[in-house]
Amino acid sequence: MSSNEEDLLGAVGMATMVVRAADTSVAAGFNELPVLSSAAAASLVESACSAALAEHCAPGETSFTVSVTIEMTTSVPIGEEVRAHVRLIEVDQQIVTFESAITHINRTIATAVVQRRLIDRLSFMARIAAERIVSA
Repeated sequence: MSSNEEDLLGAVGMATMVVRAADTSVAAGFNELPVLSSAAAASLVESACSAALAEHCAPGETSFTVSVTIEMTTSVPIGEEVRAHVRLIEVDQQIVTFESAITHINRTIATAVVQRRLIDRLSFMARIAAERIVSA
């Protein structure tokens, strides 16, 4: 990454979405509840993490998700707006860790911890292509 560890620590990001039918637990096949699914909530948090890192990435640099741990305490129905707020709390070599909260109006509906690996986009995609050729 173009920034040092001190510049990354404390980086914040936000992402917002309005829950659509495709974002529900029903659509994901998890259960019959037409509410924001944990998978859609995790995607929202990942978007917020990417936003937090965006200003710190040099051209060709990016990150990908290593792990997401999410705890849903409640959910919201279709048509409601939710926001994910993240803060980068740890840098360990190429792994960055974020803490997150997803809110609806003024209440927290989920919390998450996300780890992302900082990578060079071109090198990463070259490795993926090589692995595909080897496994074919």
